[in-house]
Amino acid sequence: MIGLKRLRPLGLLALLALFVALALPAVGLAAATPKYIKESQQAYEKQLHGGEIADATFNKKLRSLHIKTKNGTLYLYKYPKKGEPALAAQLKGAHVPITVLKPSEAAKEVTPVKHKLRYIAGGILIVVILIVGIVLLVNRRRSRDD
Repeated sequence: MIGLKRLRPLGLLALLALFVALALPAVGLAAATPKYIKESQQAYEKQLHGGEIADATFNKKLRSLHIKTKNGTLYLYKYPKKGEPALAAQLKGAHVPITVLKPSEAAKEVTPVKHKLRYIAGGILIVVILIVGIVLLVNRRRSRDD
């Protein structure tokens, strides 16, 4: 019985450490990525003709246009195939600075979905290993005390 009282704080400390280890990367990823609002072609054209666009960045790999307005809001416009030259001409006509991402930078924006499931499975595996380890440790101490 005395052994269980000593193990209880150790188990709580282990669970707290596990929680912190799993929570910190999620907080860091959420703070690092900017949030873009998806918009339609009509909204894009309205912003273009209204002179609201301050900066535009093309990602040719994803066929997307990152738009930053003069008030600092970020928008994401997905353009159709072979639509980049026409959009670039419109933006140059409106005197908007244009940036085209390099292929290596554009590839960084592609987010793989499979890794999320791997992290969840890995976290569950770590929790199961910790629980089994604690149960084995408690059983060993019980058998030694008897």
